[in-house]
Amino acid sequence: MLAPPWIPVPPNGYGGIEAVVELLCERLVSRGHDVTLFAAPGSRSTAHVQALLEESHRDTIGSALHESDHVACAWERVERAAAQGHPFDVLHDHSGFTALAMADRVAVPVVHTIHGVFDRHTSPFYRRHGRKATLVAISHSQAASAPAGVRISAVVLNPIAVDRWPLTAQKQDYVLWIGRMDPVKGPHRAIEAARLAGAALVLAGPVQAGQEEYFREKVEPHIDGRRVRYVGEVTGAAKQQLYANARALLMPVRWREPFGMVMVEALACGTPVIAFPEGAAAEIVIDGENGLLVSDEEEMARAIDQVGALGAIDPARCRASVAERYDIAVTATGYERVYRCAAGVEHASAALAPHIQSSGHVPPPQRSARR
Repeated sequence: MLAPPWIPVPPNGYGGIEAVVELLCERLVSRGHDVTLFAAPGSRSTAHVQALLEESHRDTIGSALHESDHVACAWERVERAAAQGHPFDVLHDHSGFTALAMADRVAVPVVHTIHGVFDRHTSPFYRRHGRKATLVAISHSQAASAPAGVRISAVVLNPIAVDRWPLTAQKQDYVLWIGRMDPVKGPHRAIEAARLAGAALVLAGPVQAGQEEYFREKVEPHIDGRRVRYVGEVTGAAKQQLYANARALLMPVRWREPFGMVMVEALACGTPVIAFPEGAAAEIVIDGENGLLVSDEEEMARAIDQVGALGAIDPARCRASVAERYDIAVTATGYERVYRCAAGVEHASAALAPHIQSSGHVPPPQRSARR
């Protein structure tokens, strides 16, 4: 399992990919698989952890220098294991772009989970290099947006350990927005919707490098400690209670977000989600059952009032909607099928049939000879 080099596993706060990797490693080990985790220093797991670099690089996420260094070190470890008579059966990459670009330079089948969006920058990359690995999408929306020539082998949804999240039926009088302070995440739209509804809003999440001006101009002027509170980045039990006690989570994104873990976390706590129907939000939110899909801030404001009505959205059903689709047991089963196919121990049609997209299955990529 190849995690990114930026943040240790498990993450202490922000780190969606690292949280996915943590749960997946833990569940695979519990099922008897021999898992090695290549990750940032400070990582912990029931898998065998190997840190590849001297330090993590949280402040330089996306750096080509650190990503390529990290991946090259992983390739060396993979080749060393084979030389010592203990070859890996499959390498599962979550690290970004470098590993996929170089996947045909290692003699182990590579599974690459696409954690980002297909856009004008990434689409040409995947057209050139996607054939080198077994590609896995994290939502049906993401898979459907794959550019021509890029074949998605399977859709395996991001996981959550539902039983580790508290279910709360009695909600407090606030709505929640949580995420990084980025315009595409829409905290300014959440502020407007809450204002129109006359509802108290809690904002939570980090202000990352490059987001300071947006936060200062579009968010900070509205923070008054009463109608709009900003609590910074929250972690652990405090984060869970923030989700569990909210009347609703607001998800006013205006881009094709490939997943959206905050929605799944809120629903696991029995908190309905009010979202714009962009990207995976239209899959995660079942309109009228575990939340509401709305078109703009005015509709979001009306929906805030609606979910506040007694019995409007059942917290237990919110949680069940997550357990049925996103629990780690479901995700691990999906990836086991992918691994068996990539390693050539099970035929693709049998292994991936429940997860294949209309674009069809791409056969395991041809491996280059070891160099």
